[in-house]
Amino acid sequence: MKNILLFAIFSVSTITAHSQNNLEKISASILNEGKKLYKSEMASWYGTDVLLAKYENKRQNTRGYFSYMDGSVAKCLFFSKAETPKVILTIAFDSTYNTNTALVDTSARSFSSKEKDLYTIRQTAFSTLTTDTLFKRYMKTNLNIIPLIDKGEKKVYILTGPENNGVVIFGNDYLLTFDNQNKLIEKKKLHKSLISMPFNGEEDAMSMHTHLKEMEDYITPTDICTLLLYGKFAKWKQHIVVSDKYVSVWDCKTEKLAILTKEAWEKIYKGDNKN
Repeated sequence: MKNILLFAIFSVSTITAHSQNNLEKISASILNEGKKLYKSEMASWYGTDVLLAKYENKRQNTRGYFSYMDGSVAKCLFFSKAETPKVILTIAFDSTYNTNTALVDTSARSFSSKEKDLYTIRQTAFSTLTTDTLFKRYMKTNLNIIPLIDKGEKKVYILTGPENNGVVIFGNDYLLTFDNQNKLIEKKKLHKSLISMPFNGEEDAMSMHTHLKEMEDYITPTDICTLLLYGKFAKWKQHIVVSDKYVSVWDCKTEKLAILTKEAWEKIYKGDNKN
């Protein structure tokens, strides 16, 4: 699409001030949550790389792992197979996620209070997805469990990731919500199905997927996480999510998100096509 459309999207002059203010708040909230998921997944990606490359002896005693933010530091923890598991490897990353400068602690220790809660809700999510028919598995994919505790809210997101290169996967993702006692209180499917998008690395390509009427109105935090993780490999310029009432536009290069009403989007799109 022409530059005029991109300008119109981010100036959003066709939307009333009140409506746009609400959509900007929604957009900021989704983007913030998506970046939390992204930071956790990056720590898990590179933490696993460090484990496999340098700590084979730890791997044999590892039951699982999870990652979380400790201030500005992303930590990936690997815990043992013991009946009362302990942390057996901690890998801490700065914002570069450089494995050469990551701080590694190989000493065994007990979970901190927050880590114990993260472990508990992670394990509940793991048990639930193996027994509940809500959750689906697809060939050549993996389900990734991401526990989050922030501002008193306890959640676990479950994302589907590809086993092979050259494809981006949206959908087959879930949100599990917990109470203060780490009890599961809600399970929610975020997309109706799995959406597989092959890419060939073509520069500045655009991509799109839709949300069905009964699903989410806006781009989801899991969509944002996926785009942050894989957009640089796909080399996409923009990704658009269309629902029944709204259009969400993600700029892969600037990492900016705009959400418009369907009506505003159609006005902008028609106006651009006239030029």
